[in-house]
Amino acid sequence: MDGSLTMTAHAPAPSRADRGAREGAGLPVPLHDALAAASTVTTRAIDRVAYASDASHYLLTPRAVVTAESAGEVAAVMAAAGAGGANVTFRSGGTSLSGQAATDDILIDTRRGFRDIEVLDGGRRVRVQPGATVRQVNARLVRHGFRLGPDPASEAACTIGGVIANNSSGMACGITENTYRTLESMTFVLPSGTIVDTADPDADRHLADSEPDLVEGLRALQRRVRSNPASVALIERQFAMKNTMGYGINAFLDFESPAQLLAHLIIGSEGTLAFVAEAVYRTVPIHSRIATALTVFRTLDDATRALPALLETGAATLELMDATSIRVGQSFADAPAAIRGFEVAGEAALLVEYQADDDDRLAELTAAGARLLGELPLLAPAHLSTDASERATAWKLRKGLYTTVAGARPPGTTALLEDIVVPVPSLAATCESLQELFTRYDYRDSVIFGHAKDGNIHFMLTDRFEGDAALGRLTGFTEAMVDVVLDAGGNLKAEHGTGRAMAPYVRRQYGDELYDVMRALKALCDPRRILNPGVIIDDDPTAHVRDIKLAEPIEEEADRCVECGYCEPVCPSKDVTLTPRQRIVTRRAIARARVAGDEQLARELERDYDYAGVDTCAVDGMCLTACPVLINTGALVKRLRREQQNPVLAAGWKAAAQAWGPVTRAGSVALTLADRAPAGAVRGATSVGRALLGADTVPEYSADLPGGGPGRRRREGELGAGSGEPVAVYLPACVNSMFGGDGLGVTEAFARLLERAGLRVLVPTGIESMCCSTPWTSKGYTAGRAVMAERVSRIVREASRDGELLVLSDAASCTEGFAHIFDDQGVAVRTEDVVAFTAREVLPRLGEVSPVATSLVLHPTCSSTQMGLNDALRALGEAVAETVTVPDAWGCCAFAGDRGMLHPELTASATAAEAAEVRAIGADLHASCNRTCEIGMTRATGRDYRHVVELLEEATRPSL
Repeated sequence: MDGSLTMTAHAPAPSRADRGAREGAGLPVPLHDALAAASTVTTRAIDRVAYASDASHYLLTPRAVVTAESAGEVAAVMAAAGAGGANVTFRSGGTSLSGQAATDDILIDTRRGFRDIEVLDGGRRVRVQPGATVRQVNARLVRHGFRLGPDPASEAACTIGGVIANNSSGMACGITENTYRTLESMTFVLPSGTIVDTADPDADRHLADSEPDLVEGLRALQRRVRSNPASVALIERQFAMKNTMGYGINAFLDFESPAQLLAHLIIGSEGTLAFVAEAVYRTVPIHSRIATALTVFRTLDDATRALPALLETGAATLELMDATSIRVGQSFADAPAAIRGFEVAGEAALLVEYQADDDDRLAELTAAGARLLGELPLLAPAHLSTDASERATAWKLRKGLYTTVAGARPPGTTALLEDIVVPVPSLAATCESLQELFTRYDYRDSVIFGHAKDGNIHFMLTDRFEGDAALGRLTGFTEAMVDVVLDAGGNLKAEHGTGRAMAPYVRRQYGDELYDVMRALKALCDPRRILNPGVIIDDDPTAHVRDIKLAEPIEEEADRCVECGYCEPVCPSKDVTLTPRQRIVTRRAIARARVAGDEQLARELERDYDYAGVDTCAVDGMCLTACPVLINTGALVKRLRREQQNPVLAAGWKAAAQAWGPVTRAGSVALTLADRAPAGAVRGATSVGRALLGADTVPEYSADLPGGGPGRRRREGELGAGSGEPVAVYLPACVNSMFGGDGLGVTEAFARLLERAGLRVLVPTGIESMCCSTPWTSKGYTAGRAVMAERVSRIVREASRDGELLVLSDAASCTEGFAHIFDDQGVAVRTEDVVAFTAREVLPRLGEVSPVATSLVLHPTCSSTQMGLNDALRALGEAVAETVTVPDAWGCCAFAGDRGMLHPELTASATAAEAAEVRAIGADLHASCNRTCEIGMTRATGRDYRHVVELLEEATRPSL
């Protein structure tokens, strides 16, 4: 174990989560067998620990994790759980903040097997399964001019299952575009196993025939609610605002059909009544004209009191940020101009936005907004802008607040984010009362932000919620906060769901009568109480302070993780081993086990972590592109590889670095010979080597690997044409030299394009011995990396005349690797990929380019994404084909140098969804910008992927 884990002097007694991690495999045999017969089930400690954490401040470790593939399998699991006396909780994205996706019993992963999206009626409707994220659905809808109504800030990671379970809303959704209002139909599975599709014309009859007692009970509850004027008045008042507190009992007033009534009661029920297997949404049009202003007021009171007038101008969005929010935002490298240049005291900001379908309507709205803004007590004049980049910067500030503040919390503390709603006229007084409570209970640096248009605000507390004093302070604060909100006529939950956090307060908000209605509803739908106990309905007044997550400090690369899960959709290993979030929470579980003195659990987790957490990480950095607190989990994995490196292999890789030219040529020759030999014989030889030396040491050969490529030494000197000086130093990547192909290869293609464009570049002497060092960096072999970095830096300094010339390379990951070398070595050179250089300098000099294909599919890479190359990649694609498509399911292929040969299961899993989409598209050509990614995608799809520069060369060949 590395020495970076922080220990405490005295180990506390094992928590409920720790005990669950150690003891969870003890499922009764009949229950285990029943679950295994229905679905994929695991009771390994590492799997249960990986799924234990979500974005909430609670931590429970499941006894078993089940991956279900169909509604029928979910029904079978619920039946097995009911018969075995177990409980079931559903988990998709795990972005819920109130503990509703946590359990110490059976957890069903509904994300992997339920990702289908079907656009209907030209985008006016969409059929979705619970594992698809909001962003994935909207990506399909945007080309039709529509989107989902719910617009949560966590759209990148939150799934449809969670959106339905929590009746999530968001920035502009309000109570008119949430799931409750935009759902057309739903397919759900009751705990009894009954499956109902409310789109079926016979849904009511089917439900009555299958569940007569349930239907009669629902009708009785409906009569009870409707006949009580006090109940009706309370429901109408509370649900006139955002409200996710308790069950959505407004459905008793809104629906007559038993199937539709039950479906809308299930919305917002947080997995306590049924499982939602599919839903059809009515979508909403995307407003194409938008104007935004980030306005700064002198006080929070000024900002909140301006809300009613701003609402009257037709503002679509009014997002509130308090002084702490502004202070945090000022630390952003790209902080909006409106919050720069002053020392924050008590200011507050409103992000004001107007939306319309045409310029005239937008002009009308912005004119009214501008007049009002000119009259308000602002720190500086505000300007409503239609500039997309200014809007993106403002929204980045707003959407990044929670995770940024939470990420900056002291090590070992937990972030607790709550949300409330009050009538808009009461918002100013409520915010003032909350700030008084922060001071009274010593919650320093607490932040208030949220959807002020709806009277809905979020606030965050950070503490180590451990021990009587800390838990007593939290209890006192919560009791006082509940009084403040209810006295203002508000709801204790507006967006995040009741969960475990507010379950003890449902009775206080609704009173005994409606709380009893909710208890009766739960008993009707789930008579055996198997679905998500402790969520929404819990009579224990201390339930909200049980099982609070204690985040033990770990490695500095990952310590600020808030476990939000934003990284998971972009992770190539998410369906085969662990996600970045799970890699981090497992490290925290190891630390917790050590603090508790449970060495057996720590050793078990570490043993399984080697493969699941280290060997199968592509270290591609895609998690960084999605992480709101900018964690690159790949950096953590690289550190672990460095600390665990095999001395013999490290020495071998150092020797390889010292003689890289001969090594690459030997590798190329070996691939050529293997390509000519019987594939079975070569595969057999590598299989023996893998068995003897380890799967993470010896690559697995497969017949789809190409033969070797040409050497680079012959390229030394100047390439191109023209009489001028070389415009760049060109470093052809060794990966293109080792792996050949059927075409010219990118190096030859680029050389020919330079000639046609009249440009010259310099290939330095010694190019055959140069590498971007990625193989050593990703494997953790520091000595070999140092050898290569010194050589590359020395040669490039001389060739570029100490940075006077631009440095180019022709594989995206290699370009990125060279840039890292130069940064680390302090070499002041500009680095660019040939894709960007060709789009900017070469393509304009080639004249008119005639497309060589009707359709082209592009595969961006993780490096091209992180370096901002994808626009240039598309520009080259559009020059060679009439239509260019980047698959909606695009993601990192996880070939990752040789990772796809060491662990082919990783690449197979990472490419599965994209490959299926590519085959369905049936394009003429397929291209990327990195040789190993091209190999990986060719393997996955059966289509020939080539470098986009090769295709441009073909499109610009002179006619004979």
